[in-house]
Amino acid sequence: MSAFPELLDGGVRLAVPLLVASTGELISQRAGVLNLSVEGMMLTGAFAGAVGAAQSGDPVVGVVCALVAAVLVAVLQGVLSVNLRADQLVTGIAINALALGLTTYAARLVFSQGRGVPGFGEVAVPGLSSIPVLGPALFEQSGLAFAGLLLAGVLAYLFGRRTGLGLALMAIGEDAVSADRAGLGVRATRFGAVILTGFMSGLAGAQLVLADIHAFTDNITAGAGYLAVVAVIAGRWRAWPTALACLFFGIAQALQFAAPALGIHLPTAVLFMLPYLLALLAVSGLAGTSRSPASLATPFTREARA
Repeated sequence: MSAFPELLDGGVRLAVPLLVASTGELISQRAGVLNLSVEGMMLTGAFAGAVGAAQSGDPVVGVVCALVAAVLVAVLQGVLSVNLRADQLVTGIAINALALGLTTYAARLVFSQGRGVPGFGEVAVPGLSSIPVLGPALFEQSGLAFAGLLLAGVLAYLFGRRTGLGLALMAIGEDAVSADRAGLGVRATRFGAVILTGFMSGLAGAQLVLADIHAFTDNITAGAGYLAVVAVIAGRWRAWPTALACLFFGIAQALQFAAPALGIHLPTAVLFMLPYLLALLAVSGLAGTSRSPASLATPFTREARA
């Protein structure tokens, strides 16, 4: 099955942005904030990254622009969901719709002449990249991809279940009122978690534009932000299972292109829907059930302390 290495390589490349974005979303959900706006953050970051790189000719400038733009969207999400205690589902969907409309309109103005976007080339890890099958997929990625994966690993450790930061985060996500009584800054922590989600989502958007596609197209994320959210749920709010869920979704997306070579003959529409059908099954309980953080998507009100 000579097409399998191609499927694995494509799956890993598509999984990297999901993993980067889902790391921020994992931290946010553990703190009790459901960020459906990851899609909007990624899309805004991708557009800003493309504009920054195209205007400056430097992909590093593009990354900085992507991070700033996505964090600004995260600030909006944080103000609405944390400070104003708005419904997190509604605000997330509204921000995604706003980001889609604005980036589509702006892209037709900025990239009307098909201007190219400079990006990052691939970096092969000496020795490891020559390993059959796994080498090219795992150890021959862009420098931005390696940086994103390294940052995701560091954050997963810092906010893990065995660190002080991780324990404080989970305490806020489980019982925000009790955490507030214990002296933990619930609102500040939740707001910070939303900002971190924006930062990681912006990095994921930059990865799509500057390392994978080297161009910006309308709705370039195509639901990747939603898959990142689902990966956290499918991964039962744990880092390693979330990473495996991202890889699973990435391979499902790559199957759209590798199916003919693998001898799989399905309608194009079915292959396109496959990642989202699998995501639906993942959150339906068929892949195992687990309990979400008790305060997830529940606004914190200090008046409830009595």
